[in-house]
Amino acid sequence: MAAQELHQTQRQTLDLRQKLAPQMQQSLSILQATALELNHLVSQELEGNPVLEEEPGDKPEEKENPDNDDGEAEDEFTELSQLDDDWRDHMQQSRSSSPRDEEQDRRRQHMMDSLVEVETLSENLLAQLATSEAEGEIRELALMLIGNLDQDGFLAQDIEGIALENGLPLPRLQEAMLLLQSFHPVGVAAQDLRECLLIQLQKLGKSHSLEYRIVDRFLNELSRKHYPQIARRLSVSPEQITAAAEMIATLNPKPGSEFSSSSNNQFITPDISVERDGNNYLVVIHNDHVPHLRISNTYKDIMSGGEASPEVKDYIIGKIRSGKFLIKCIHQRQDTIRRIAEEIVKRQRDFLDKGVAHLHPMNMAQIAEVVGVHETTVSRAIAGKYIATPRGVFEMKYFFRTGYETEAGEAMSNTSVKQEVYRMVKSEDSRSPLSDDKIVRKLSGKGIKIARRTVAKYRDEIGILPSHLRRSY
Repeated sequence: MAAQELHQTQRQTLDLRQKLAPQMQQSLSILQATALELNHLVSQELEGNPVLEEEPGDKPEEKENPDNDDGEAEDEFTELSQLDDDWRDHMQQSRSSSPRDEEQDRRRQHMMDSLVEVETLSENLLAQLATSEAEGEIRELALMLIGNLDQDGFLAQDIEGIALENGLPLPRLQEAMLLLQSFHPVGVAAQDLRECLLIQLQKLGKSHSLEYRIVDRFLNELSRKHYPQIARRLSVSPEQITAAAEMIATLNPKPGSEFSSSSNNQFITPDISVERDGNNYLVVIHNDHVPHLRISNTYKDIMSGGEASPEVKDYIIGKIRSGKFLIKCIHQRQDTIRRIAEEIVKRQRDFLDKGVAHLHPMNMAQIAEVVGVHETTVSRAIAGKYIATPRGVFEMKYFFRTGYETEAGEAMSNTSVKQEVYRMVKSEDSRSPLSDDKIVRKLSGKGIKIARRTVAKYRDEIGILPSHLRRSY
C-alpha cells in the first residue's frame, strides 16, 4: 500500500512539474528578453492564442462583467478582466506620470530624422573605381581585391597568395592593387601595417624622410620604443627619433575604420531612464516599447453570451489562462526591472553626482535582498537591459562591480581603482615611468590594498603598456 501511495505521489509530482515547466520557462524567457526579443515572443503568442490581441491605442476600454453560468469560467474571466484593467491602469499611470512625454517625443523624432544610411568601405571604393580610368582586366581585378579587404581596409591575404590561389597574373594583380592604394582613405588595400604607413608617408611627400626609414626598417623596434637602438643604427640622435615617432603616431593604422566603426554602431533603446529631479533622481521605466495586451472583445462576448458549448468554453478558458499568465509575466518583468533600477540609483548616487571614479562596489545578492527576489532573478532581469543616466547610457550589469575597502573604511569599485591607476600613469615622468610595484605602493599610500598582479591586470585592461615600454629617452 505504501509503495502504491509513493508511486501515486511521485506521479502527481511529475505531472505538476510537467504542467509548471512550460509556464516557468515562459516566465524566465520574458524576464530575460530584451525589448526586441520580447516583441518577438509576444508576436509568437499572438499567432497561437486567438483570445489575445495587442491594444492599438492608449485609451483603456470599460471593464466588462460577463454573466456566465459556468462558475469556473466566470472566476477565470473575472480575474483576467481585473488583471487586464490593472495592467492598462499601470500603463496609463506610467505615461501620465512622466512630465517629459512631449520633450521625449521631440528628441526621439529629431534623432530619427537625423539618422542617415552610412556608406561602407566597399561602397566608397566601388564609387571611386567607377569614376577612375581603369578598364577591362584591371577593373575586374580591382573589383575582386575590394572583396578581399577586411574591415580595417587591409588585404586579407598577401598579393602573391591571392594570385596563386586564383591563377591570376601577379603583375596585373599588383597593378590593380596599386590602383586601389591610390584611393581614399589613404593606406587602404595595403598588405600589412608597414605598407599601410609607408603609403601614407608617400602621400605626404616623405618618401625620403627619417620617418619613412624608421617605418620601413624598424617598425617592430618603434612599437617597443627602442629609440636609442634605432638612433644608433640610423646615426641620428634619440631626440630626432622621438620627434619622428610622434609624427608617425599621427598616421592612421586602420584606414578602413572610419567606415566600419560607423556602420557597426548599434542604436540602443534604454529600458530605464534616470533623470535629475531637484536634488534627487527619478527612475522612469520605458513602457512605450513593451507590448500591451488584452483579451479580445470577441471572446468576451462569446463567454458572456452563454451560448457556447462546453468544449468551446474549455478551449477559451485554457487560452484565457495562457493569456493571463503572459500579461502577468510582462507586468512582473517591468516591475522587477524598475525596482532593480531604483536600488541601483540609490546605491550609486555618488556615480551619478561625480562620475565613474565614484562607482561603488555592488553585487547582485545585495540588490536581490532588497528587491525581494532571488539573485538569479536579478541576473536575468538585467541581461541585455540598458539604463540612460546623466552620465551616459550603460548596460545595467555595468553597475555590478567587485571592489576594495580602503583603510578608512570607504568602498571602491575595481573601476574606480582602474581610474586611479590611469591618472597615476598619465601624470608620471615619462623618463622614469611607474612600475607596477610603484603603483602598488602609491595605491597603498591612498589606503588601497591591492596585489601587483592585479595592478598588471588592470593596466592591461585599460590599454597601458608596461613601464619599460612607456619610457622616453
